[in-house]
Amino acid sequence: MAEASRSDTESGAVRAAVGKSRKLAARVPRLILEARRVAATVIHGLHGRRRSGPGENFWQYRHFTSGESASAIDWRRSARDDHLYVREREWEASHTIWLWADRSPSMDFSSNLTEWTKLDRALVVSLALAEVLVQGGERVGIPDLMRPTANRNIIEKMAQAIVHDTTAHPSLPPNFAPAPFSEVLLLSDFWSPIADFRRIIGQLAANGARGHVVQVVDPAEESFPYSGRVEFIESEGLGSVTAGRAETWRDDYQALLAKHRAALREECEQFGWTFTVHRTDRGPTELLFAIHGRMGAGAHAVIKSHQPARTGSDVRV
Repeated sequence: MAEASRSDTESGAVRAAVGKSRKLAARVPRLILEARRVAATVIHGLHGRRRSGPGENFWQYRHFTSGESASAIDWRRSARDDHLYVREREWEASHTIWLWADRSPSMDFSSNLTEWTKLDRALVVSLALAEVLVQGGERVGIPDLMRPTANRNIIEKMAQAIVHDTTAHPSLPPNFAPAPFSEVLLLSDFWSPIADFRRIIGQLAANGARGHVVQVVDPAEESFPYSGRVEFIESEGLGSVTAGRAETWRDDYQALLAKHRAALREECEQFGWTFTVHRTDRGPTELLFAIHGRMGAGAHAVIKSHQPARTGSDVRV
């Protein structure tokens, strides 16, 4: 009987996963269109991630500084005026970025304060960012789901991998080993216990990978706009609780939220990772600009110093 019960449970889990994948697949066309729109806006507004370093393409001239080798001087350009100039090339080192969007049940939540679920927003951001990064010559992968690639059809490739994934979707990313100097972006509501979050972040940062944590939240999860008798149901099967006067819980709830978020931020800072809060009632474009800028600056800094910079922050975008 025990074996039969275990088999029934596993079959039920598989059916539930397949059902969720089908629901997500029905929303994917809208998410792809939104991701392309956001990516196009970001690409149009970027001035590029160009910087000096090893490469073949000319980037810019700069003034010669004392102590540099005379062989670095471009004498033809220097002959035009009274300054000595050095010819710099554009840095062309390819970069690997891992993108992980939480697809656990809690991410399917949306209140009447926004039209987007947390899951849909996390997927739009990851798809749009992948498009921007690949156009910039980077490689993008999904942990345990898609190997890093610079495929020009990256949005479709990622969407297909996600839709056809019927495995369980935990609230934290899988334990994988990103290569040194690669970068990791994690998008989730991060309501998991701090101890679990600390363990995962520590494992991902162990090899020297830089990371960016984005806590995606519904506005109702921050403002707690409830009053009267309200039943709160835990979306991942941990039961429910009923408040007789929900408004009397607001101050305690917001204090617990602030404490949890401060702990998340502290863990990120210990490993030199950035921390950002994103509400789903705000557009994704500002968030993409912020993440893209941190990736561009951070990757170059880490490669130059071989040490992760302490760049954690609690920025809301």
